[in-house]
Amino acid sequence: MSLNVIKKVIDLGDGRTIEIETGKLAKQADGSVVIKMGDTMLLATVVSSPEAKEGVDFLPLSVDYQEKYAATGRIPGGFLRREARLSDYEVLISRLVDRALRPMFPEDYHADTQVMISLISADKDIMPDCLAGLAASAALSVSNIPFNGPISEVRVAKVDGQLIINPTLSQLANATLEFIVAGSEHDINMVEGESKEIQEAELVEAIKFAHTAIKIQCLAQKELTIEVGKTEKRVYSHENSNEDLKKAIYAATYDQVYAIASSASAKDERSAKFKEVRDAYIATLGEIDDVTKFLAKKYYHDVEYDAIRNLVLDEGKRLDGRTTTQIRPIWSEIGYLPAAHGSAVFTRGETQSLTSVTLGAKDDEQMIDGAFINGYSKFLLHYNFPGFSTGEVRPNRGAGRREIGHGNLAMRSLKQVLPADDENPYTIRIVSDILESNGSSSMATVCAGTLALMDAGIKIKSPVSGIAMGLITNEMGTKYAILSDILGDEDHLGDMDFKVTGTEKGIVAVQMDLKINGLSYEVLTNALNQAKDGRLHILGEMAKTITAPREDYKPHAPRIVTIRIDKEFIGAVIGPGGKIIQEMQRETGATISIEEVGNQGVVQIFADNKEAIDKAVSRIKAIASKPEVGEIYEGKVKSIMPFGAFVEIMPGKDGLLHISEIDHRRIETMDGIFEIGDEVRVKLLDVDKQGKLKLSRKVLLPRPEAPKN
Repeated sequence: MSLNVIKKVIDLGDGRTIEIETGKLAKQADGSVVIKMGDTMLLATVVSSPEAKEGVDFLPLSVDYQEKYAATGRIPGGFLRREARLSDYEVLISRLVDRALRPMFPEDYHADTQVMISLISADKDIMPDCLAGLAASAALSVSNIPFNGPISEVRVAKVDGQLIINPTLSQLANATLEFIVAGSEHDINMVEGESKEIQEAELVEAIKFAHTAIKIQCLAQKELTIEVGKTEKRVYSHENSNEDLKKAIYAATYDQVYAIASSASAKDERSAKFKEVRDAYIATLGEIDDVTKFLAKKYYHDVEYDAIRNLVLDEGKRLDGRTTTQIRPIWSEIGYLPAAHGSAVFTRGETQSLTSVTLGAKDDEQMIDGAFINGYSKFLLHYNFPGFSTGEVRPNRGAGRREIGHGNLAMRSLKQVLPADDENPYTIRIVSDILESNGSSSMATVCAGTLALMDAGIKIKSPVSGIAMGLITNEMGTKYAILSDILGDEDHLGDMDFKVTGTEKGIVAVQMDLKINGLSYEVLTNALNQAKDGRLHILGEMAKTITAPREDYKPHAPRIVTIRIDKEFIGAVIGPGGKIIQEMQRETGATISIEEVGNQGVVQIFADNKEAIDKAVSRIKAIASKPEVGEIYEGKVKSIMPFGAFVEIMPGKDGLLHISEIDHRRIETMDGIFEIGDEVRVKLLDVDKQGKLKLSRKVLLPRPEAPKN
């Protein structure tokens, strides 16, 4: 059997290359490619149904990124020992690809479409996530599925002052910024990442640098499409239309919708009024078939879309009456939950987050058992978005992709200002429960998280706030409005959702999604500068509640003491089979963990009261301390010999108290001097080369007076 294998090689310009191969694997998919960089290989496939389902007016696109454990030479954990549901990390990569691809499909294409990307081989230092978008786009490019691409994704990082495309994992450890940037040959449509308080101009510079690499990768895909012979895409017709109905709906409802939009009403009231207008018009149509009813609702949505956007562009007025730069009213409170280690309520307009901080020990760290990323994390942030926050009935099925993505953005933001590990012994878990939502709930999480951390007494470097920016443009792109602190409707009906978080000094995280082509760097710069003004305003409002972390933790917060012992004592502290450390935990009530770091054992003692910690510290020091010459010890007689007694001055450490060192007077025999178990106060005189301890009791006794003549 002959294979028609076609390859393209992309030169990154520094000796590294990316290879795209098609025609060898998964040929029954509509499109499939293998992307290879070093030893890292991704298999991407795409399949799209021949027809759209009835009544669907959107693109049912699903993107799944999964890492095969065999790719890294590992066997999965768990009972089943096989790949299971996607991890949070895999979900985040899936979202990155989805957000880059979705705007590039034709608006009228509604067939079920599935993109699957698998890590099938991994180089431990080459990160696969920055290749996933390229793999997905290349698979679409070699298929006949309608797609207005190609696109690509790259990671841009600044290491030692130099911008790098797709840095290695080891290089990222020293990066001052790192962003995944996606776009087409002409435009950027997605940015996500974090940074060390950088300025707006530095972010724009990084995006421009990334776009240069993206253009090269898009050109390679275009060439591949031609070589494969897939320049002609499938013909489809997924939408019914009725131009007369469309014109009639516009004529009958536009002025009413525009009036409601300009009335500056609250979200629920506005939604109810919009629905009244829609239902009233549909009622005038009399008995209509399902297709006509479906089209009437679709066209009415278009009326809302145009009216709200025109209100902003023509009058500079928004749905809630604000100007384009105005931030919604803010109020916040700390310490709302008396039993939590730290808590805050942050409310901005109709968006509210109740956030808690819990402090835990090393044993509370999260174990990450992924194929590529594995290890432990001592900072966790969980974001919850229940149905009641938007007045909806929705079953609680656990965290979905949206919750994972929003939580990750907030986590990245707050991570930048946490104290260094050696200054913070705690495992920290932040939980944000969104109680109300009308846009920017992830940014409310950042603000509430900052307040809750300070309430908990965590010594963060600087407070962080976040703001979501929007964009409205006309069809020609000649007129635009940048919106600060967008509402949910403005996110849905706008052209951009641009979330920026930062401190007074600079930007710490960014997430941007564009729904249009042609965003200029001038508009991007203006949006960033407007976001900075909003961010600083929000920080000022937060400062009215608390300006710096509490001096101490809450009285009921657990305490952690860290002590270091010589490496040789680690085994003694743990004991055979963990017997000693388990006994100490049981008797003191403290949680004790120990790990070897360099030539020392680092012991963490965790308890909710000082007495338990003091007991545990005393026990560990008794085991791990070295006897010091000149020190005085309260010892216990362990055995008696004709020449003296062996006295235990520390657990497991006996010294010889010679008969001549018991008293100033001469003692002829040990009979009747001591009993086993007697406590005796002694001083350590010497430790010989064999480690034997020489003790004295008489040096602690007053010297008898010399006899008088």
